[in-house]
Amino acid sequence: MERIGGSTITMPSESASYDLKRTLSMGTYALFIMGPSQHMWFKFLSKVFPKTDVPSTLKKIFMGQAVLGPIIRFGSYNGPISGESGSEIVAKLKRDLLPTLLGSAVFWPVCDFVTFKFVQVQLQPLMNRSCACVWTIYLTYMAN
Repeated sequence: MERIGGSTITMPSESASYDLKRTLSMGTYALFIMGPSQHMWFKFLSKVFPKTDVPSTLKKIFMGQAVLGPIIRFGSYNGPISGESGSEIVAKLKRDLLPTLLGSAVFWPVCDFVTFKFVQVQLQPLMNRSCACVWTIYLTYMAN
């Protein structure tokens, strides 16, 4: 164990192993589902709401939270892929669902506002995935 700047960093034990199956499943999901669907989603929103004014931006945010967000959250849940049992999945959902939804309701509208208001359409999926990296850190923290 090592202390850096008041934080404790622990090295993984030798029993901890890299989960190749999880990496491949998440990578496949990102490459073949998330990437193309986000490209189409941002292109769709820019056609339906072509302006970048505040009302149009808020409409895009609402659409993302009401339509795409639930689909992505459900589609990216990988408990069954990771080999978790039904009771483990239920326990994890009971523990993490509400805090995750509340965090999502705060985090994603802010990211979406910046994305839709200030980022060119062709770069919006990249901005969204950059925000997703930060979100993944939060989810990892919540899971552990």
